[in-house]
Amino acid sequence: MVLEKAPPSDVEAEATVIAALLVDETALPRIAAILNPRDFADERHAWMYEAALKIWDRSEAVNQVTLAHELGRSGKLEEAGGLAYISQIVADLPTSVGVEHAARIITRDATYRRLIDAAGTIARIGYDGGPNLSDALARSENLLLDLRGGERLRDFVPLRDLLEEFLGPPTDEEAARLTEPARTGFSDLDTLLTGLKRSDLAVLAARPSVGKSALALALARNLALGQQGKVAIFSLEMSGEQVASRLVSAEANVDSQRLPWGRHSEAEEARISRAIGNLSQAEIYIDDTPGLNVAELRAKARRIKMDVGLDLLVVDHIQLMHADFGREANRVMEISYISRSLKELARELQVPVLAVSQLSRAVEARQPHIPMLSDLRESGSIEQDADVVIFIYREDMYVQREEWEDQHPGEPGSHYPAGVAQLIVAKHRNGPTGVVHLRFVKNIAKFEDLLLRQEEASPPDAEWSLDAFSND
Repeated sequence: MVLEKAPPSDVEAEATVIAALLVDETALPRIAAILNPRDFADERHAWMYEAALKIWDRSEAVNQVTLAHELGRSGKLEEAGGLAYISQIVADLPTSVGVEHAARIITRDATYRRLIDAAGTIARIGYDGGPNLSDALARSENLLLDLRGGERLRDFVPLRDLLEEFLGPPTDEEAARLTEPARTGFSDLDTLLTGLKRSDLAVLAARPSVGKSALALALARNLALGQQGKVAIFSLEMSGEQVASRLVSAEANVDSQRLPWGRHSEAEEARISRAIGNLSQAEIYIDDTPGLNVAELRAKARRIKMDVGLDLLVVDHIQLMHADFGREANRVMEISYISRSLKELARELQVPVLAVSQLSRAVEARQPHIPMLSDLRESGSIEQDADVVIFIYREDMYVQREEWEDQHPGEPGSHYPAGVAQLIVAKHRNGPTGVVHLRFVKNIAKFEDLLLRQEEASPPDAEWSLDAFSND
């Protein structure tokens, strides 16, 4: 029996959210990442919320006057109830406290309404029948999976929480506020760049499997532990658990492939325990929500800046982001908008933004395979927006030892650049460009200062020092 009931909705909760964001400037940053205009049942509230997002996106104040003006520009002010209705819901608001709870009520009811719609569609699929049962079941399952995928996933998770399965929660300590440039922790790179400046957009680019994510995580680790900085990582490719595992592997000098299996020597177990203890003190916050759009990323970044502070924001990687342009936009336009938005966010929050980017296949089609600015995949305005562009190039990925020895007959085979990575600073808006050499240890996905590694090389099971990771 089908119950004749109205679809779930809470118009009072919707009015509360709209009123709260008009009187409390902190309300919208707290709810923008979990609430979408499509979630509102009352079309008037959906228009108001969408207008508020546009105002906020321009970094303007959201209040009754600006909201009415924005609705008027789109020709929806009178349909939304006019100034009288806006004033009424503000007057009826008892308090803006608990706006997140009201927002979650709205999203929950919206999901229920979508579930009802999906159920209706599944019923029609069942009534239509047909000879292909597997196809009908697959279509029905996809409708439900889309509902699950549409839920807002978890927000930032502190790295220490992801490591609690290995150790208990660490002791809370106050971290000093970082006022100097964010050092990379690699001596030659810091000499060249003099650190990452606040408000800078730095792009780290390479072909797949060269070490982009590993280097981005190393920079995040070095800042968090070396300077007690606060780092937010948007990991669009790896889960939070995978990010934590990679950090532990690099910190402990333990093969990343063996780490999850727990088959380690006593020396390795000791290094893993020390690594987890050290990393648990790091102010690193990880958001692994897949397919983020620009508005969601901006809202979450603003919120973590407000809640705990922020000294570096890492996005890995920008080709997995979306701009919500609609069908008429092409991918180059989307990437251009994303890079421009990241630069604007860096300036707004006054923090360096490190954006990881893929390179196009053009690198593979020429000799030598050294990246250049034109290789930035779907580059659009990445080159223009970035203050710093760093490419990773590893010659040993393209040239085998025998081939290299044939090309360099006058040099001993020991000079073959096995595990040597070149960081090519191809653009540096406020300083020199150049090339920095680092050691890349492939089995633990770890970058090290090249000279430091050569001087301090030790057997795999020997006691390991944090100094081997960075120059902090």
